[in-house]
Amino acid sequence: MWRALAFLALLALAAFGAVWIADRPGTVTVVWNGYQIGTSLAVALVGVIAAAIVLGVLWAIVRGVIGLPEALVRGSAERRRAKGLSALSRGMVAVGSGDPLAARRFAGDAERLLGTEPLTLLLKAQAAQISGDRDAAESAFQRMVDDPETRVLGLRGLFVEARRREDETAARAYATEAARLAPSVTWANEALLEAQSADGDWAAALETIERRSSLGLIDKATARRQRAVLLTAIAGEREAGEPELAAERILQAVKLAPDLVPAACIAGRLLARRGDVKKAARIVEAAWKANPHPDLAKVYLGLRPGDSVRDRLARAEVLAKLSVWDPESRLALGQAALDARDYKRAREAVKPLLTDRPTARACLMMAAIEEAEHGAASGQAREWLARAARAPRDRVWIADGIATETWAPVSPVTGRLDAFTWREPPNTLAAAPAVEPEAESTAPALVPAATRPSAPVPGSVAPSASALSSASASAPVATGPGTPVPVPTVLPAKAASAKTAGADPVSAGMAAAALPPGSADRAVRRMG
Repeated sequence: MWRALAFLALLALAAFGAVWIADRPGTVTVVWNGYQIGTSLAVALVGVIAAAIVLGVLWAIVRGVIGLPEALVRGSAERRRAKGLSALSRGMVAVGSGDPLAARRFAGDAERLLGTEPLTLLLKAQAAQISGDRDAAESAFQRMVDDPETRVLGLRGLFVEARRREDETAARAYATEAARLAPSVTWANEALLEAQSADGDWAAALETIERRSSLGLIDKATARRQRAVLLTAIAGEREAGEPELAAERILQAVKLAPDLVPAACIAGRLLARRGDVKKAARIVEAAWKANPHPDLAKVYLGLRPGDSVRDRLARAEVLAKLSVWDPESRLALGQAALDARDYKRAREAVKPLLTDRPTARACLMMAAIEEAEHGAASGQAREWLARAARAPRDRVWIADGIATETWAPVSPVTGRLDAFTWREPPNTLAAAPAVEPEAESTAPALVPAATRPSAPVPGSVAPSASALSSASASAPVATGPGTPVPVPTVLPAKAASAKTAGADPVSAGMAAAALPPGSADRAVRRMG
């Protein structure tokens, strides 16, 4: 639009000039070398304009002839660059699609056509990576490091290659240099934080987190959580030798992350040690509401070392009210009731956990209750112990495939900060299936010889044949290299009129051996 308006304006100006000259006629006379040439003003102007146009055309022709070689060279370079950019683009596509042959071919074409441009070196390095040629990849990345424009990118590539060959020293050096050259590079800051955390250099790790937070590389919530984890690590190391410094650090951690279980546990112990029981209780209760945990229950129940078992039971009831439906509340209450010898209350607390796939801790709790009330020879206690061996595993601290009962600030595998989470193991075992009564049979039962005692043990009762046959018929015999295969022994089966209740294949033999005298032939009842 603006061009059209400008053209119309120039056209109007030319028309106005022509009219103005026509209204003011005149003559132009040129005297040169004895000749006199005269013409009108309009014709003279037309001649001047025509001469200017001719001279301009001649000058353009001369310039074109003079600049022809340069134009040819420039055109060839542009075509070469266009081909190089096309090869570079196709090479990137080949790298993304995982085609090493095409990637290497296009990388060679791009390097031949474009030279040592940053993207060309990057394509060459990536083509070598997907081809498995680590030496060529490192060579390309090293060439990038030598160029100031691509130094950080080259350090990134060398860092990745060092990690692949498990050279943590070199990887740390590359990350440190990259963080020095470009403080806002995310990967270098993360790698530096992992290295500092793995070394236990908590002060340097705190500085790194502060820098990342100030640069906006992590959000505020993540920064607060990571600071709390590092402060908890410092307090954990100083808890025994420097309790005052540990208390200062752990209170900062609790303020940053009130739901961090290890921080609340350490804070509870330190505050209780110096007599501030109320503050310790508030901290533990706040963490318990967010994340019920057995360590929190242990700290909470032991805030006053001189409390009686009834006082501890009252504290357990407070925890149970804070998180009514959580299994940890019931287990803590059951343990406190067991310590107080209130077996009825202990059973009532644990009973809801037994309805659907009770975990190992719930089974062990029931076994402890039965043993405390009825003695170590209780068949039900042994039954619960057997069920605990096959029950689903309870939650533990898990990080990078490592499961442990003790929390740690960093992963022992990768050095990642705040890696441990409290959850069930991924390979949780299924609960022991309910055992139905066995069908009547008149056929002889085969029992492995290894399960048949060669001689009665003094002071013990030999298991009955029905218990042995039930155990052998249900439980497989483990064999392996170096393990002798037991020879089956034929025992007479029960008569058809004698009905035998089914027993748990794992615990039948154990329970039969623990039965009181005179009841060896009684069937073992499975607790549900």
